[in-house]
Amino acid sequence: MTTSATNKTPDSLRKEIAELVQQFAEITYAPKPFVPGESPVPVSGKVIGAAELKNMVEASLDGWLTTGRFNVEFEARLASYLGVKHLITVNSGSSANLVAFSTLTSPRLGDRAIKPGDEVIGVAAGFPTTVNPILQFGAVPVFVDVDLATHNIDATKIEAAISPKTKAIMLAHSLGNPFNLDVVTALCKKHNLWLVEDCCDALGATYNGQMVGTFGDIATLSFYPAHHITMGEGGAVFTNNAELKLIAESFRDWGRDCYCPPGKDNTCNKRFCWKLGNLPEGYDHKYTYSHLGYNLKISDMQAACALAQMDRVDEFIAARKANFAYLKNRLKSCEEFLHLPEATPNSDPSWFGFPLVLKESSGIKRVDLLNYLDQNKIGTRLLFAGNLTRQPYMIGRNYRISGELTNTDIVMNQTFWIGVYPGLSEDMLDFVVEKIETFLGVNF
Repeated sequence: MTTSATNKTPDSLRKEIAELVQQFAEITYAPKPFVPGESPVPVSGKVIGAAELKNMVEASLDGWLTTGRFNVEFEARLASYLGVKHLITVNSGSSANLVAFSTLTSPRLGDRAIKPGDEVIGVAAGFPTTVNPILQFGAVPVFVDVDLATHNIDATKIEAAISPKTKAIMLAHSLGNPFNLDVVTALCKKHNLWLVEDCCDALGATYNGQMVGTFGDIATLSFYPAHHITMGEGGAVFTNNAELKLIAESFRDWGRDCYCPPGKDNTCNKRFCWKLGNLPEGYDHKYTYSHLGYNLKISDMQAACALAQMDRVDEFIAARKANFAYLKNRLKSCEEFLHLPEATPNSDPSWFGFPLVLKESSGIKRVDLLNYLDQNKIGTRLLFAGNLTRQPYMIGRNYRISGELTNTDIVMNQTFWIGVYPGLSEDMLDFVVEKIETFLGVNF
């Protein structure tokens, strides 16, 4: 070992490493010029820099490989941002939906617990993992049609879908646009239903000035790179109900009955004093399981990345809103061919994407337009599964359709969306609009 190395402390070495990471980030993530037709215009992507990299390196230097101090701070900060009492991280938005729904099946909830055969109202126009936990548990999804202007559930059709078997409503705020929470919450109250809000695409959206995710009983978020903030892979479950939080944590952490965090034991001072199930008295509470659970925790390095992103969350959301407004204004030239999106009344969306619906009268095939945009390196996405009931994996599954899914099929056949994420410049958005206009033959 050299003399210079022996004079250095762990803290001084951490400082040197952080300075090098700063230099690396400034070079690696420096803005690159946009070259129309050559530079890709993605629908989404991560926006990270020196702060995220330094936090991740700091977490790795801790050598604490599972959930730790960064996660504790991130959970507290995000809960405060949302205005909720309880929030736990999980390893994806899909896992968040799994944990949130599983929580409502706990025997601890008594008669209100969702049981196999019970019905849960939702939509078929969306992402499969908003619905999959319902099927996996043996409950029955009941699909209601959507409204084309907002791509959310048609609130006028929900009550007709409710039956004596209905126990819950589980819905996503489509592409960051809140669904009609006035109607949905009133129906949940009237019929004593659980409400699960899938906010994976909607961090920061509000309805009547209140954050989405705080209206229902339990809610979810995703932190995949495409989303409003990222930790790579990750998600969160949040609630104001202390009992639901404890149940959710149990499902996340193997189903165990003990709630001691990693690295801590016997915080209740009763570790060897319990008599649960048919176990012998005094059986170690840390190895007692009250739910059929999973292991869905994140690493502290992931939390470190997301913690840095919290410094930019308002900036990111503002950029998404600004990009949406810019596209909405520019694409008015195409309204002869396209239905433009509308915010749900009384809402302030936190847009995940900009949905467009090709009018049937346009005579244009969506696949031709998407191929043309792809050739110009412009990213597009369909509205996820389109109509879930027509997906291969749904063959033979137990579900019910309330009324007709007319608009859901229109979504499947004619809807697509383009990006609004903060990594898109005005030049990129102009290029997207110009190429859509060129294909449609407008502004000539």
